[in-house]
Amino acid sequence: MPPIASRPSFLSFIVVVLTILLGPIPTLTQAGKPHHINFRSPNLYPEGVTYDPSAQHFIVGSLHHRIIVSVSDAGIADTLISDPTLPENVSVVGLTVDSVNNRLLANIHAPAPLPEFNALAAYDLRTRQRLFLSPLPSDDVSDGTRQIANDVAVDFKGNAYVTNSAGNFIWKVNAQGEASIFSKSRAFTAQPVDRDLPYSFCGLNGVAYNSKGYLLVVQSNTGKMFKVDAEDGTARLVLLPEDMHFADGIAIRSDGVVLVVSHKTLWFLKSQDSWGEGAVYDKIDLDAEGFPTSVAVGAEDRAYVLRGHVMEGMTGNVEREEFSIAEVRSVKESKEESVWIFVLIGLGLAYFLFWRFQMRQLVGNLNKKTN
Repeated sequence: MPPIASRPSFLSFIVVVLTILLGPIPTLTQAGKPHHINFRSPNLYPEGVTYDPSAQHFIVGSLHHRIIVSVSDAGIADTLISDPTLPENVSVVGLTVDSVNNRLLANIHAPAPLPEFNALAAYDLRTRQRLFLSPLPSDDVSDGTRQIANDVAVDFKGNAYVTNSAGNFIWKVNAQGEASIFSKSRAFTAQPVDRDLPYSFCGLNGVAYNSKGYLLVVQSNTGKMFKVDAEDGTARLVLLPEDMHFADGIAIRSDGVVLVVSHKTLWFLKSQDSWGEGAVYDKIDLDAEGFPTSVAVGAEDRAYVLRGHVMEGMTGNVEREEFSIAEVRSVKESKEESVWIFVLIGLGLAYFLFWRFQMRQLVGNLNKKTN
């Protein structure tokens, strides 16, 4: 006997009607408390974080060790990459996943007083073997300034873009590992810098690639954002209503919202003109004790900040085993989702009353015909 099809529930009926009339209903992902991941790795002090959507885990670097660590949603930390061939005591800083080529890209930087060293390493995520280690060329007019490879982004062709925080320019490393200086736009040095502020030496920092063919780069010592053409390196200042002081990491959600983090703030930014100018949609205060330095977009477009206690690690006088990756939610977005719930309930009730009225009319008409 074939199974008897059950009648569609009223809820299913409402969902179908709303979907047809209103289009896709927003996914409500903010239920429950924000996701907080504590993980343990002795003296790791990670500065950079990225998310691997294929493996569904986060990836962090290390201030002191030549390792890269994966972190699961449950806080299980495993060594993903161990590369003892790197120079001793270098830092693994900015990270990004090249999903098209299944590679992990990592900036390698040797802090003072070590001999100067800046390079981009590429690792195969399947075999975990290093594909190349590309030294990043010095600027001939840097006047002896020690260069700092900081953050990295990648486009769909496998080209990597690395920020130089000391030199205020951007390197490019192609898919074959060939490195060059990509953009030395005057826009990067046109903004005044208060030399009395901490970290006034730190210029270009976080970088993210937009699928429309440009980079968004933030500058720590001015709080500015720049839009950089990914073909020719031309750059222009993005007009924003406020400076994002000590801006560090940056990430872009699939809906176009840009996330920028400093050690005490997470900004949610939007633009209506492809980042000629932008608006601060929301701004969340962070716990500065963990010294957040990087932001990543995890599953379901959730924003996560890394609390790697980097400043503590830079002193070299303490030891720490526990670090964290914490979800941060926009208060305004949470309120909007709550409004959507009430809107859907109201529309559902309206359609239910309309449906009952129609059924009553139909039954009345049938009764008239039978009589």
